[in-house]
Amino acid sequence: MPDNAPAPLSVSDLNRQARQMLERGFGDCWVEGEISGLARPASGHIYFSLKDARAQLKCAFFRNRASLSRTPLKDGDRIKVRGRVSIFEPRGDYQLIVDAVQPSGEGELMAAYERLKRQLSAEGMFANARPLPYPPRHLALITSPTGAAIRDVLAVLQARWPMVRVSVFPSPVQGREAPPALIRALALVNRQARYESARQDAERSATEPFDAILITRGGGSLEDLWAFNDEHLVRAIHHSALPVMAAIGHEVDTTLAEFAADVRAPTPSAAAERLVPDRRDLEARLSQQRRRLLQAWRGRFNVESQRLDHLRARLRHPGERLAQQRQRLAGLDRRLQLAMQQRLQRDRQRLEAATRRFAPHDPRRTLRQSRERVNQLRQRLESAQQRQLQRERHRLEGVARELNAVSPLAVLGRGYSILQDDDGQVVRAASQTQPGQTLTARLGEGRLKLEVKRRLKR
Repeated sequence: MPDNAPAPLSVSDLNRQARQMLERGFGDCWVEGEISGLARPASGHIYFSLKDARAQLKCAFFRNRASLSRTPLKDGDRIKVRGRVSIFEPRGDYQLIVDAVQPSGEGELMAAYERLKRQLSAEGMFANARPLPYPPRHLALITSPTGAAIRDVLAVLQARWPMVRVSVFPSPVQGREAPPALIRALALVNRQARYESARQDAERSATEPFDAILITRGGGSLEDLWAFNDEHLVRAIHHSALPVMAAIGHEVDTTLAEFAADVRAPTPSAAAERLVPDRRDLEARLSQQRRRLLQAWRGRFNVESQRLDHLRARLRHPGERLAQQRQRLAGLDRRLQLAMQQRLQRDRQRLEAATRRFAPHDPRRTLRQSRERVNQLRQRLESAQQRQLQRERHRLEGVARELNAVSPLAVLGRGYSILQDDDGQVVRAASQTQPGQTLTARLGEGRLKLEVKRRLKR
């Protein structure tokens, strides 16, 4: 092997790359041929080969798609299948993964379907995308009154959201008479919706107009569903004043009516599930929200209770502050008396010391002068004591006036009163009383028992 040769691929790598190239290169395609070697293992999958005069192709029709198909399969039948080309990597088998099966005779219908689809798409008939109300209050249901679709839709709506109001507009959903009947039903729903809306505006009626349309039927062959590929029906759905949901056949079935609708659902039951919420889910969410709200309320209540207890502990009665001021005033008075006594004692001691110092010197003049000086000093001392006493008295009276100014009793002495109810709570606003209620009025001197006659506005 040359040195510059690329590294060889493993078999699994080659098969994987080949599968990816095939799937990207072909995409979905239709293949027509005769069934050969049909096998139905217990897994529910269906395996067969499609053959013509010169070749054959292995096909795999897996259970999730095969269960939706209404086309019977047997060896020798000529059919058309839609699928994607792939490779089964473990064995390297080239095969077609089948999505849908149709009898071979449907070729002309499919060609007509594709031509009409291209025409209507170019005209913008498939451009509707209005949102449907969720959930609708009044739903117009257009379908066959005897088919399985109506039973499935009503059962799902009743189980999930029984509050929705449903009005059934019966119509054939198969055959030549189906398209004009479906068009008439759509027109009737839109006329009634306009009439109910106008009457409700004029009379304020409690009747709810239609706010959505569901057009549906069960699955079937291409011929069974052909009524929903009618051009006039497609145009009627496109021009409907009310939003339309279409659920025609099974998931693999797609009609032109579904392209024209605002919303498509794969099956009638799926349409009902998309139209309304599940009340059980809402009940569970409401219960969860209720529990969370209750938990939050309890937490807030505990926090506010603690805050209230803290504020109550900090709150002090005015009487306590008044008592503190009285104690402070009494302390100041004691300190003033003590200071005065100490000052007088020191002055006396100084006088006695001076007397003793001058006692040995007996000359009368000196003694007289000394006496006069002593008298002067005594007078000055007494004057100073009087002035000091007067200043301290004025200061004491100022402190007393300040205390009296903040005392509730002083406010009462000026002609005010305090109203209290029978529980001793202070009444601060007229809205706290009721006519006939008994109140106690505390005055500067004494108390009064009062009865409320009526409350007056300011």
